[in-house]
Amino acid sequence: MRIAVIAHDKPDHLQMRVDTREAHLTYIKQTGVVEMAGPLLDANDQMCGSLIVLDVADLTTAEAWAANDPYNKAGLFETTALSQWKKVIG
Repeated sequence: MRIAVIAHDKPDHLQMRVDTREAHLTYIKQTGVVEMAGPLLDANDQMCGSLIVLDVADLTTAEAWAANDPYNKAGLFETTALSQWKKVIG
C-alpha cells in the first residue's frame, strides 16, 4: 500500500529543517519504506515542507513511520496529512 505523507513546516523553521535534515535522511535509509520523497518549496524556492511516498503494509505502519520521523520529533511540522495514494504515471 502506498501512503503519501504531506507535511508543512511551521513558519520560520527553515533552520530547524536544515539542522535535522541529516537525521531525517538517515531515518529514510534505515527504514527502507520510502519510495520517493522531496521537499515542498515556497515562492522563494526555500524548503517549507515534505512530500514522502511510503510503501507499507497498512496505514498504521505509515502513521508510526511519520510519528518517528526526526523532522516530526523535532517539532518541525505545523501540519501532517497521510493519505492512501495510487501510482498511475511514472
